[in-house]
Amino acid sequence: MPAAETPHTLGYDAIILTGGEGTRLGGVDKAMLEVRGVPLLDAAVESTSAALNTVVVGPIRPTQREVIWAEEEPTSGGPAAGILAALAALARQGSASHWCVVIAVDQPGVARVLPTLLAAATNAAPEVDGLCPHDSRGQEQWLLAAYRTQSLRSACEGLGTGHNLPVKRLVRDLRVEQVSAQPEHIGDINTWADHEAWSKRASS
Repeated sequence: MPAAETPHTLGYDAIILTGGEGTRLGGVDKAMLEVRGVPLLDAAVESTSAALNTVVVGPIRPTQREVIWAEEEPTSGGPAAGILAALAALARQGSASHWCVVIAVDQPGVARVLPTLLAAATNAAPEVDGLCPHDSRGQEQWLLAAYRTQSLRSACEGLGTGHNLPVKRLVRDLRVEQVSAQPEHIGDINTWADHEAWSKRASS
């Protein structure tokens, strides 16, 4: 029986979602919002440097390394639509990766959580479709998760473009197991108070 792949050799693709209008942030582009002097997009892209392919869904912006750009049609369709657009982009690339990670760009703790997800993926039972952490309130973090690519594709069948569809609906028939991760590394930025809390956390 072959040895399980380590987190460093696991072949995976990455999907980074940069949608969202940032209304509670006064319309600020979250992807360009900085935490500890680094734009959230750059932090997310850097965290997935080991991915075979990284697809960024949203308007093209400057990045520190080459990525694949995709955008839902029409735009501003929500995260489920973004996932469908990214999967289509990966198919055009001919990707054969068995796993993909889905990351919302406003998850500043992704670099701390991703190794845990990849380690769990290497040892996941065949019937497990996905892995995700829960936040301090027990809420599943569907947009900071790892999924078997084929399972995610199957979940998207019959959903059209996925516009305005809750991600919970997209993954509801998948077997997604909880991954234990430190809660201080989990959470997004929706308000300036969130941004301040993450900035303090990152500098401590």
